[in-house]
Amino acid sequence: MADMTVDRLPDGRAAPEGTTMLAADGTPLRVSLQRSLRRQKRRAFLLVAPLLAFILVFFALPIADMLFRSVDNHIVPETLPRTVEALAEDPDPVPGEPVFVALYEDLVVAEAYKRHTQLGTRLNYEMGGASSLLRGTGRAIGRIGTDVYADQFVAADPAFADPARWAAWMVDPAIRAALPETTDAYDAWARFTIEADNDDPAEEQPGDMVYAALWRDLAAGAQPPGLPAVDVSGWETPSIRELMIEAESGWGDPGIWSTLRTFSAPYTAGYYLAALDLRLSEDGIAPRPASERIYNALFLRTFVMSLLITGLCILLGYPVAFLLSTLPARTANLLMILVLLPFWTSLLVRTSAWKVLLQQQGVINDILVWAGLVADNARLVMINNQTGTIIAMTHILLPFMILPMYSVMKGIPPAYMRAARSLGANDWTAFWRVYFPQSIPGIGAGSILVFILAIGYYITPELVGGTRGVFISNRIAYHISSSLNWGLAAALGTILLVAVLILYWIYDRLVGIDNVKLGG
Repeated sequence: MADMTVDRLPDGRAAPEGTTMLAADGTPLRVSLQRSLRRQKRRAFLLVAPLLAFILVFFALPIADMLFRSVDNHIVPETLPRTVEALAEDPDPVPGEPVFVALYEDLVVAEAYKRHTQLGTRLNYEMGGASSLLRGTGRAIGRIGTDVYADQFVAADPAFADPARWAAWMVDPAIRAALPETTDAYDAWARFTIEADNDDPAEEQPGDMVYAALWRDLAAGAQPPGLPAVDVSGWETPSIRELMIEAESGWGDPGIWSTLRTFSAPYTAGYYLAALDLRLSEDGIAPRPASERIYNALFLRTFVMSLLITGLCILLGYPVAFLLSTLPARTANLLMILVLLPFWTSLLVRTSAWKVLLQQQGVINDILVWAGLVADNARLVMINNQTGTIIAMTHILLPFMILPMYSVMKGIPPAYMRAARSLGANDWTAFWRVYFPQSIPGIGAGSILVFILAIGYYITPELVGGTRGVFISNRIAYHISSSLNWGLAAALGTILLVAVLILYWIYDRLVGIDNVKLGG
């Protein structure tokens, strides 16, 4: 279809056919307009760029990092690469010599970089005692007994004690091809000698793992050119498997090997299963022992109590918001100061005040005993339980419910109620049929705000909730700051985020997010 757009003269008349309108700088008018629009778009983008950068850095990236940490398991295959590869070919509950040889070499390298403690911490999440096993092995790995190979090679030919000769051998392609295990062990030793010890491999005698690897290559029939001829038959050949089990008996436990097989992949669903009171094993997914199932109950408690707190805030906040919206402006402003007053006080101070009020020897119980409503030996237990958490959090979150409802109610014209009464409706009917439906958007906005704040609270439940009033957020904080199990904390946080999004979607389907307002 032909382009129907035509250039026009300044007086509005269409320009003669074939005439091109020009801007003041001599460029075609259309080109000038397009250039101007592009400049406006760039200017608009630059105005919102700081906000976009803020959202990206402080919202999107942390969520992406949380999602990655919840499945990340790279520390196992990166710390024990040889062991993972050898273990895949050995199905025995306690594997044979080749796997222990690989484990020995991996742990020598890991101990040099001090990674074995991190690996032990990771495996300890899945099997108790793994951390102490790895730490003990790290301390013993340098004197495990493999120095016998080095002593025999040096006794056979002093050239094997010369660091410079080793450095020359290990750059010879023919020797490297003939001695694959020795080459791998020497390269690993040379790498951590440079990076971890800040030494020159050409000036340091190779470690015991290199001599043990050389013996295995020669015992397998390798005949490298340029290397001193050595007959290794009849040598003392201690089993690394037996040496490691002797140093740390835990390596003879099938449980540690089952754990290594299960969590040898770089990514794992183990954290999510643990967050749902399940565990991953070689046989598949299974429930955790009853004594270890805590997270499902915590999730249920968090959502039930958050809903209860939200409901209490609606019941207490609606009359206050209604009163504020109907009173004269001067009086309403004075009362609004009382609503906003808690914001001017530290959250920690407010929560600590509730501890003073709610304890058995506190102000509330003293008043009840003085009034004769409660016996002195039967004081109410309102702290370190769910009751204390509900009372304290309802007080703290109540302003977040009142303000959205007040904002919406203030925009409802009073003439609607007067019109309903003039048509014969009584006060209750006028309120329920006319006023209340118009206030629902404020209730929705306040409910979403209070509920989302409630499920993420951890300071108040931590101080007044005890063991029966804490939320899932308290457990997340514990894993981040105390146990340092960031993977499980990330999985718990992700599940909480998904649950909130699902509830948000359900709310949108039932009520409609378009009906949520923060103002009239």
